[in-house]
Amino acid sequence: MVRNVAREIAIHLAYELSFTDVTAEELLDRRLTAESFETLAGEDPLYADAPNGKQADYIRRLVLGVREHAAELDGYISKYAVGWSFARIPLVASAIMRVCMYEVLYMPDVPNSAAINEAVEIAKKYETPETVKFINGILGSFARQECPQD
Repeated sequence: MVRNVAREIAIHLAYELSFTDVTAEELLDRRLTAESFETLAGEDPLYADAPNGKQADYIRRLVLGVREHAAELDGYISKYAVGWSFARIPLVASAIMRVCMYEVLYMPDVPNSAAINEAVEIAKKYETPETVKFINGILGSFARQECPQD
């Protein structure tokens, strides 16, 4: 499993947090098991290989970070989603942007351009072309305004 696959799995889990009553820790403990990956592999090739320790740590860091900083990240999404109410943004799109913004703000080992490019590529799998443009625009504006040194 490579980092972009781990990132996409983190987005799946961040999305799931939007509508579940379990804690992020419980969700991670349930989903980051070989058994869970084996079950999901038939539905989605993304789950063909269970993450190793380093990959699982990366997924955990992203999901827990998104949960911990949810209000801040949603504030940035609202700030740069000019003319859109947050409630109108699809849940998958907001999960993609939350994960990317968390990486940009709190993971200096991940280049901003890599985080944004990966987010846009992942969005292409799940969203309409218009929503992909919307995500790209928000993330680009966010990175330029909030992290101008990068």
